[in-house]
Amino acid sequence: MKFFLHLSYKGTNYHGWQWQPNHTSVQETLELALGKMLGYEVNCTGCGRTDAGVHASQYFCHIKVTDDFSYDPVFRLNKMLPDDITIHDFIQVDWDAHAQKDAVSRTYTYRIHTVKDSFLSELSTFYPRENMDFGMMQKAVETLTNYRDFRGMCRQPDLYKTTICELKAASLVVEKERNLLAFEFTANRFLRGMVRILVAQILEVGYGRVSLETFENCLKTGQTPAVAKSAYPQGLYLTGVRYKYLEDSKARGVGV
Repeated sequence: MKFFLHLSYKGTNYHGWQWQPNHTSVQETLELALGKMLGYEVNCTGCGRTDAGVHASQYFCHIKVTDDFSYDPVFRLNKMLPDDITIHDFIQVDWDAHAQKDAVSRTYTYRIHTVKDSFLSELSTFYPRENMDFGMMQKAVETLTNYRDFRGMCRQPDLYKTTICELKAASLVVEKERNLLAFEFTANRFLRGMVRILVAQILEVGYGRVSLETFENCLKTGQTPAVAKSAYPQGLYLTGVRYKYLEDSKARGVGV
């Protein structure tokens, strides 16, 4: 039998989703707990990578099991996992369903606080509000859906056969009273480091260190930005993964 696991995790204590030598990962932690619960080794195939320190408020992986459960696997597995990983559902799927390959879109959110806050330090990134031009950042965000090739916004573009991504939506929400910002991006795929590089470059525009024209030129030409910064990992969340065959699962509490 095959199941999709719907989960979320706070990535602070993990070196990303994927198994890493000499570092603790979410995948390793989950697979070890599943092995204890089931009595045999299980491989979790995730819907994608996340970097060290990055969070996921929605994540899917698939597993194969020999028999159906005679107990509530959500309750039992949650009791075995640390508090920073939560299982929301086990969803039985067809044998050929694939958590990574079948995802039709993913949504990433990047959270920023503009006044230092110790309680947000692991869940958001601090960038000071002083000299930050929200209007220029909005203009930079609005240009993004005009482009398809994000080679210049990729950490390792030569890893890919193509660097074309169908960016379906990009937005910036500013809550001035609460000193909070949130970028959100939805696409059919994302390149390695793409969201954090985009956010860093948009912030450069906002601080006036990079012109809007220079930012757009990198999108047009695929050139790497002159100052190749990445935004810090703790502000980044994978917040949505969509599958066509899970559309009806919303009624069962699966937020797709």
